[in-house]
Amino acid sequence: MQLALMIGNSRLHWAKFSGVILEKIWDTEHLTPDAVNQLSSQFYFSSYPLPLVIASVVPEQTALWQNYPNLRIITLDELPLHGLYPTLGIDRALAVLGAGIKLGWPILVIDAGTALTFTGADVNQRLVGGAILPGLMLQLSSLGQKTAMLPLISLPEILPRRWAVDTVEAMQSGVIYSLIAGVRDFIADWRRVFPDSKIAITGGDRTFLLVYLQALYPDLATSIVEFPEAIFWGIIN
Repeated sequence: MQLALMIGNSRLHWAKFSGVILEKIWDTEHLTPDAVNQLSSQFYFSSYPLPLVIASVVPEQTALWQNYPNLRIITLDELPLHGLYPTLGIDRALAVLGAGIKLGWPILVIDAGTALTFTGADVNQRLVGGAILPGLMLQLSSLGQKTAMLPLISLPEILPRRWAVDTVEAMQSGVIYSLIAGVRDFIADWRRVFPDSKIAITGGDRTFLLVYLQALYPDLATSIVEFPEAIFWGIIN
């Protein structure tokens, strides 16, 4: 048995493996030093510390685990991918690796997290490239925090009207419809080059994004594979 931890910008993403069987995935908030010490004391089996594999985009959170006795931290240079650049996020690299291993190459991964990212790799497991933009909630929270009159709001459960008649719905409409248009355009461009490629979506806001896509472009939505465990298959492999 071993544990995998992806330290993301907003949350911690966990998985438990028994051999090559993924038993469970779950999320928690970022932890304090005391919480890490308390939690790590529970990661023992018959007095033996369980293997813990970490990938991280938040160095301060990574540092809290340095004293765990059975720790491995994954870095970009270990991954069986070609053409990676030094500043590529380990989360993006692991997600495209895991999705490619499980779904086949070439592969495009959309990660709908704090940032929304596109990461693609070809049939030779070589990075084609990608893009980064603010995610759905980051865009909405920026409007609420950086303006004097706009409120802090959440994502709607269903697609809002495009032509809104109140402030909250206008904010939701602006963010959602423009982001969906961008997603659709990136997918169309990818498929012009890789028409047989699978497209996977992961990240905490993936369900919202799929609901909105289903309402606007149902054929496109059904062609996307929901794959929240993509990063963990990249870690375990």
